[in-house]
Amino acid sequence: MELSELQRQGSAIGDSYHGAQQSVRLRSKSVASNQNGPLFDWCSFPTERGEDGESEPVQDLRERPMPMRLKRAIREVQQMRVPVVTNWQSWKRSKAKSLRRFRADTEGALSSIALWRKALLNIGGQFGGGVQSYFIFLRFLVVLNFLSFFLIAGFVLIPSIVFQITSTNNTTVDSSGKEDCTVYDPNPQGLVLFYQYFLDLLSGTGFMEYSYVFYGYYNNTVADSGSFHYNLPLAYLLTCVFYFAFCLICIIARMGRALRIAIATGSGTVGSYSKIVFTGWDYGCQGDRTTKLKQKNLHYQLQLDLEEQRLQKKAASLTLGQTVGLYSLRMFLMLLSITLIGVAFYCIFKATVFSQGKNENTGLLGLIYEYLPSIVITAGNFVVPFMCDQIAQFEKYSPSTTIIMALLRSVFLRMVSLGVLLFSLWSSITCFDNLQDCRSCLYNHNQYPCWETRVGQEMYKLTLFDFLITVAMLILVEFPRRFFVDHWSCALTRWVGRQEFLVPSNVLGLVYGQTVVWTGALFCPLLPLINTLKFFILFYCKKVTLFSNCRPAVKTFRSTTSTIFFLVVLLFGWGLALVALIYSLAQIHPSWSCGPFRSLETMWSIVPNTFYTLSLTTQEFLFYMGSQAFSIPLFISSCVVLCYVAALASVYGRSVDLLKAELKMEGRDKHFLVKLIDEQRRKMGDRVDTFDTGAPN
Repeated sequence: MELSELQRQGSAIGDSYHGAQQSVRLRSKSVASNQNGPLFDWCSFPTERGEDGESEPVQDLRERPMPMRLKRAIREVQQMRVPVVTNWQSWKRSKAKSLRRFRADTEGALSSIALWRKALLNIGGQFGGGVQSYFIFLRFLVVLNFLSFFLIAGFVLIPSIVFQITSTNNTTVDSSGKEDCTVYDPNPQGLVLFYQYFLDLLSGTGFMEYSYVFYGYYNNTVADSGSFHYNLPLAYLLTCVFYFAFCLICIIARMGRALRIAIATGSGTVGSYSKIVFTGWDYGCQGDRTTKLKQKNLHYQLQLDLEEQRLQKKAASLTLGQTVGLYSLRMFLMLLSITLIGVAFYCIFKATVFSQGKNENTGLLGLIYEYLPSIVITAGNFVVPFMCDQIAQFEKYSPSTTIIMALLRSVFLRMVSLGVLLFSLWSSITCFDNLQDCRSCLYNHNQYPCWETRVGQEMYKLTLFDFLITVAMLILVEFPRRFFVDHWSCALTRWVGRQEFLVPSNVLGLVYGQTVVWTGALFCPLLPLINTLKFFILFYCKKVTLFSNCRPAVKTFRSTTSTIFFLVVLLFGWGLALVALIYSLAQIHPSWSCGPFRSLETMWSIVPNTFYTLSLTTQEFLFYMGSQAFSIPLFISSCVVLCYVAALASVYGRSVDLLKAELKMEGRDKHFLVKLIDEQRRKMGDRVDTFDTGAPN
């Protein structure tokens, strides 16, 4: 009787299992196909290593789905076997082991002496990894600028100081030109008041103008002493080029690490909930306050995903008329935002032209005129993004899209405002409106006797003013706001609250400051050192305001905390600075009265002039490096390597997709089996109840 009933239940189970049996069969086929691979070798040595010193994945017991008793038995068998290896294999193993140990020791030593290591751990534990990423990015820029200063100091600054002290065997390149174009005397004459030195320090004029800080102080010196030959103009140009290349390599290397992490963690909406639930917790959080904040962050991320899915369903259900009206509204608001940004650009252009025409003013009024472009740019960076954020509330985008649009507008405003400043300066230098002023000297010498130093002064003032505004905001706004919020209880203080530490806006401020440094590095060689000191002090200012005045933002967005996004913005700033560098090197005539390129038609002319002074063999070799006989094979080999890497990445990606599909299939199988067990338990419970009810009868 029981056998027949079990058979009937089995048939019912078979019918219900028919829908999910295909996935189980597919998974079993994949497992069976994997069985054709290499099986576990009982006779293998437990510490067998590959050529690169890593463990062979086939012999890893920890990844084997075996009982612990069986694994212990296998380990005992392996340890009883004496490996037979050659001297070469033994040498390779010992060297690989020593290399791994040396690498681990080096990484440990570097991590122990890393800049601000304990402070970063404290910030990550108190405010989470999102806020910590800002300070890590700030440390990266500090190290980048410090190493860049060493590059500039080693090839430009120190040789200039040495050549100026020992000028016996130095020669100066012919700098003859028109007498009217060689007049330049930046040194102050007569008695100078004490406060004037402070004004000169802020504006970069006076004693600061003719110093190693700016371009105009460096000479076109060529040192020739026996076998030693040093061309300072060529070193100045190549150092600037290598400085840009060094920064690009550092950015790409950091971006590569971020991309590897992003690819490893995956992206997209599939499985986002499980990622947040199982891998979203930050185990560096310390204290109840930080734990509750992290819980709110995770709650908001889940709420954000659900809200975005709801908006997507709502957008899909819109009629044609509603869709046209929505896109028309967004287009109108987009044009309004572009108009505001255009007004800001126009104000920057007019302020720059007005400031350049007030060079004769001195004292405090002259300092205000000097800083007028910086003031207008900073005011535009505060006001226009705030107005664009208010406009974005009516565009009806999803929360993530809203913050992305706000960031893109802010990036566009900050970067292009710097471009507008440079365009207005170059228009005045090259006499864009009145070419008569540039006929004699090929640039506007009357207004800019050393135009490179003037551009360097503008970048110097932008860097210094940005730092002063940050310190002033900390002292005059953030601390008083915290004081009133903590000691006054009213509707206004509750509505204002403590300020949030917004990671995106702070990171964009760092990117803007670094772009200014890249733009002015050619005209102000010590600007990387100044920016290093600025970012170093800024770290402690931001740390103080973080722990004393700020609270981390509860509403976090994935796009705003993405390291790749900020590195892409930084790369965009590097590209803008590169355009300014190329235009200055190739188009504008150097000043006749200052700088290492005063005798040349363009700054880049020093390269071909030096090239033709080399030996014939070196010239032929360099010509061959630039010829088709070398470039075409190099291009073909590069294409082959790229195709191989792309094919390898495609294979890895396909393998990852297959593993994901297998995991999904296994999840469905487990869900079906759990459902089946639950049904059987329910049926068995019903049978027991029926048996208990019918027993008295």
